[in-house]
Amino acid sequence: MYPAVNPQAYDRAITVFSPDGRLFQVEYAKEAVRRGATAVGIICKDAVVLVAYKNVTSPLLVYESMKKIYRIDDHIAATASGLVADARRLIDIARLEAQRHKLQYNEPIPVEQLSRHLCDLMQIYTQYGGIRPFGVSLLVAGVDGEPRLYEAEPSGALTGYKADAIGSGKKDSEAYFEKEYKDGLKVDEGIALALKALKKSENVKFKPENVDIAIATKASKDFKVLEPEEVAKYL
Repeated sequence: MYPAVNPQAYDRAITVFSPDGRLFQVEYAKEAVRRGATAVGIICKDAVVLVAYKNVTSPLLVYESMKKIYRIDDHIAATASGLVADARRLIDIARLEAQRHKLQYNEPIPVEQLSRHLCDLMQIYTQYGGIRPFGVSLLVAGVDGEPRLYEAEPSGALTGYKADAIGSGKKDSEAYFEKEYKDGLKVDEGIALALKALKKSENVKFKPENVDIAIATKASKDFKVLEPEEVAKYL
C-alpha cells in the first residue's frame, strides 16, 4: 500500500505521476468539465441527436452568442462542456481536419476518424511540460452510413456510446439513460428522452432560448440545429 499522497507535491507539472499512478492536472481538467453545463447525445434508429443546456447567468446576455452545438462538417457536429475557449479551439482544429480529408480523399471524413484525431491531440497535451490539458469534454456526433456518437475526454480517451452525457449532470443523466434507453427510438422519442435526461441534472425551468437541439438523419446526412420555435414544441 502506498502512503497518503499530497497532491501539491505532484500537481505542478503535467509530466509527473503521483506514486499511485495519477496525473493530477488531468484530474483537474476533468473537474472543469464536471462544473460545466450538461449536454447529452443519443442515437436513434435512423438519426443522432445532440441536446445542450446553456447556462444563462444574466438577462443582458444575447442568447445567439452562446452556442453550445458546433457544426464541424455537413454530417458531423459536436457539443462541449467545460472551458468554452478550449472547446472553440478544438472545434476549429476538427473543422480543418474535416476539410483536409475531403480535399485529399474526395469524401466526407468518418466520424470515428475525426473523433480519434481530436483525442490524439488531447492526449499529447497530457504528455509534455509547459502545456496544460484541455479542460473540456466533447460529444462528437454524426452520420456516416450509421449514426455515431463519441465522447472525447481531457485525458484523450475516446469512447463510443448509444446515449451519453457530459458536464455537471453526467451521472444523473447517464443513470436515467441506463433505465430508459431502448434501441430503435424514433427521432421525436429520442429528443424527448434526451430532454428528460437533461432535466434530471438541471434544477432550472427550460426555455427555448437556453436549450440547443441538433439532429442528423441517415436520409439527409446533414445536421440541422433547431430554431427556438421548434425547440419550444419539444419543451
